[in-house]
Amino acid sequence: MDYREQVFMAVAENLNFTKAAESLFISQPAVTKHIHELESKSGIALFTRKGNRIFLTQAGEIMYNRLRSIENMYNELNYELSTLKGEYEGSLRLGASSTIAQYVIPGVLASFHKRHPNVSITMIAGNSKQVESMLVDNEIDLAFVENSSGIQELRYTAFLKDNILAVTNNKGIYAKKGTLSLSELESAPLILREQGSGTLETVLLALTQAKVAVDRLNASLHLGATEAIKNFLYCSDGIAFISEHAIAKELENHLLKNVIIQGLSISRHFRIAERQGPRAKLQSLFIDFTLNNNFKL
Repeated sequence: MDYREQVFMAVAENLNFTKAAESLFISQPAVTKHIHELESKSGIALFTRKGNRIFLTQAGEIMYNRLRSIENMYNELNYELSTLKGEYEGSLRLGASSTIAQYVIPGVLASFHKRHPNVSITMIAGNSKQVESMLVDNEIDLAFVENSSGIQELRYTAFLKDNILAVTNNKGIYAKKGTLSLSELESAPLILREQGSGTLETVLLALTQAKVAVDRLNASLHLGATEAIKNFLYCSDGIAFISEHAIAKELENHLLKNVIIQGLSISRHFRIAERQGPRAKLQSLFIDFTLNNNFKL
């Protein structure tokens, strides 16, 4: 691809000239100039404006999909040539749920980069629904998700078992009780993750299966990040459901305490999501590396 096409891809993926300019480390007028030149060369508009927002035209959608295919073929070419030299080259775009992005995958990325330093990796964090949507839209190559549901256009591979624990302030009233019944849980103040979170989906499903009326829960807060929930718990007597991988240090240092909920056990598997169809070689390399990372399913 020439540079104007690279600029187009940045604008198409951000749908924002300012963000595209920042990602390319050039000025916004330069982005606008390159897009106008590409539209003049193509003889057709690639973007349309509606208020303050921009959208791809039909021609823009076609160009984006074709250029993305070309970029993928270049990555495959570089990968195959690099393997002949005993090296691996190319680029990977990853998306991960916030829990996996913060507490699980960084070690895998560090080990993979050490083994394959010529592979360029970018990773975007969001909740599971967000990164699945990005994967379907071909904005990323692989997604690491924590939800238990799925999307038909994607296939999933489990790579790590996770237990979700009920935790509270180590000096709070629920820490002193240590154990709660399901009926007591219904009235306890809960701090939950936001809609779209894989953790929230898994917790609500487990509670429903345990015959808890989730619509009557005392869910006082929904917060969009595990760190925010932990910091809130330090100053409150609430209860939150958090991945064991996200609170290992807090439990070890007695900052938070696990509360046993009688009749309730919540577990799941973290999964790798990919689009249906043939798997690119570099994606296979990263998936195999992750699965062989001594994770225990």
